[in-house]
Amino acid sequence: MPELDVLSPVLVANRGEIAVRLCATLKRLGLRSVAVYSDADAEAPHVRAADTAVRIGPADARRSYLSIEALLDAARASAARSVHPGYGFLAESAAFAQAVADAGLTWIGPPPSAIELMGDKARAKQLAREAGVPVVPGLDGADLTPGQIEAFAAEHGFPIVVKAVAGGGGKGMRVVRAAGELSGAVDAARREAKAAFGDDRVLVERYLERPRHIEVQVLADAHGAVVHLGERECSLQRRHQKVVEEAPSPVVDPDWREEMGAAAVRLARACGYVGAGTVELIVPGARNGVLPDDFFFLEMNTRLQVEHPVTELVYGIDLVEQQLRVAAGASLGLRQSDLTPSGHAVEARLYAEDPAAGFLPSTGVVRRWRPPTGEGIRVDGALVDGLAVETHYDPMVAKVIAHGPDRATALGRLERALGELELLGVTTNAAFTRSLLGRSDVRAGELDTGLLERLLAAGDGAAVAPPAELLPAAALTLALLDAEALAQRTSVPLGWRSDGSPGTWRRRVTVGDDVVELVVRGATVSVRRWSWQGRARRLGEGSVEVELDGVASRCSFAVDPLDGRLWIGRDGHQLELTPARAGGGDLSATGDSLAAPMPGTVLFVHVSDGDQVSAGDVLVVLESMKMELSVSAPHDGTVGGLSVKPGDKVRLREILLEVHA
Repeated sequence: MPELDVLSPVLVANRGEIAVRLCATLKRLGLRSVAVYSDADAEAPHVRAADTAVRIGPADARRSYLSIEALLDAARASAARSVHPGYGFLAESAAFAQAVADAGLTWIGPPPSAIELMGDKARAKQLAREAGVPVVPGLDGADLTPGQIEAFAAEHGFPIVVKAVAGGGGKGMRVVRAAGELSGAVDAARREAKAAFGDDRVLVERYLERPRHIEVQVLADAHGAVVHLGERECSLQRRHQKVVEEAPSPVVDPDWREEMGAAAVRLARACGYVGAGTVELIVPGARNGVLPDDFFFLEMNTRLQVEHPVTELVYGIDLVEQQLRVAAGASLGLRQSDLTPSGHAVEARLYAEDPAAGFLPSTGVVRRWRPPTGEGIRVDGALVDGLAVETHYDPMVAKVIAHGPDRATALGRLERALGELELLGVTTNAAFTRSLLGRSDVRAGELDTGLLERLLAAGDGAAVAPPAELLPAAALTLALLDAEALAQRTSVPLGWRSDGSPGTWRRRVTVGDDVVELVVRGATVSVRRWSWQGRARRLGEGSVEVELDGVASRCSFAVDPLDGRLWIGRDGHQLELTPARAGGGDLSATGDSLAAPMPGTVLFVHVSDGDQVSAGDVLVVLESMKMELSVSAPHDGTVGGLSVKPGDKVRLREILLEVHA
């Protein structure tokens, strides 16, 4: 498109899957792309996806992806003429947008004034009121005092929610259900908001029980045209982070869609919006099975959303292309009357986290990545074999999206795709999400923002255990690999004696914290107290067909040639098997030792050797992939053997300190 040439080259001021996705549209439109990368991302896929790449600093995001100076230096070095921020990092930074404009570059996003206005939750709520958009009753003064907050709670009753004025993603947010919790919740929200956004202001509002989170996509150009592209349902959340999103919402009919859309358009006009943005709404929960017909403004995201693919699939519009056209000064050329959804789309976020360990971040090297394919399947990711997934950045590594003529078809396709994807070497939530999609309430669209947390609290649908057959499948795969290796050296098959009688193949391996002996004798495979009749047949590189008691299934696998570790996966699950060391294989901390429950960085150390502590005292705070976790004293005692300090990097299960009773 000739009118877009004024933007090229485009600096993509981001990383990971969104950077790869942006580069794909730029390439399709014939525009040159410039990637930026930190030292941790020198070999990352987004670097290869771009035409040019510029180093911007060390792994620490504050000195690379969050450094306005480094990004502008990269723009100058690459002769970029425009900047697309993606989402996250500086995407909603008015200061960055202004700095880009001041440098003579085109900012592919809304005006800095709109970003600043809508990024301030208190001012955004006031503007929403003025634009006739309903808002949840609340208190959002410039600097609320404890007395004002207490008075609001007394007037409206509990529960209420305390939120950071700046930022989002659940940071600086606390739900308060009783007066005795209020002071501590406000203090905690202020501390977290200050650390995350540099702004400790908070607002308070009525807390809606079991609401739905619904958002409306808007597009606006610089010539006064504003349209909406319907709504997305984003109610399946954990820790205020979305897990599954879909479009359209299963409870929104055409009339309600038009009402919500009109409200979002009014708000976009009121703040002088230009580009792609999202107006987030909250809908009260159903009473007596009936959903109310009211909705309230929550906030506006002045950027592209993570979940934008579901809207693209049901409306047939490339939102990134629209962002580029608007930034280049073109008119939208879209009429509201022509914008109607076609079919249904559902997206699942693939996180590097371990559901069995309370969804703590996971790290590792991608040993095998084969995205699912098939009708209606789209995968946005930045994964390749050999990629190191570390704790520097957000844990989301990919998104799997399914589109179909109706919701049931889309859900079925997504569930199948999550079972077919092959990602070995890094633990993810794939199997957990697949199980979640199969629940009857999710299938029926009976959703609310607290559903997933309630399920986890009740132990219903938390960690989804790998199928019992995966371990004997691993045994057969290992035996097959050993047989292939042996065949290179001798004509005697593995597992058979030279006289033709069956022999026995044995291997002791560590699986998690357990040491397990695997035995294959002829066609019998034994693990612990169980036995199967089985065989394995290689299908290709990293793929094997395993038959157990007459039932055949396909598994993917990967082997580390240096230490002999095997990863094997099926249906979104994976197991890691490590050759057991002599004398055992329990790698966890024992006795009085406290080990790191996740890999990450030490934020705070609250004790010193010799300190007396009580059970439950927070001793060390770790941070990993935007998540904080406290390590507490298991019992009363004396601290000893302290081995870490703030800023230290720690490995999973690394000993931090001891508490001697």
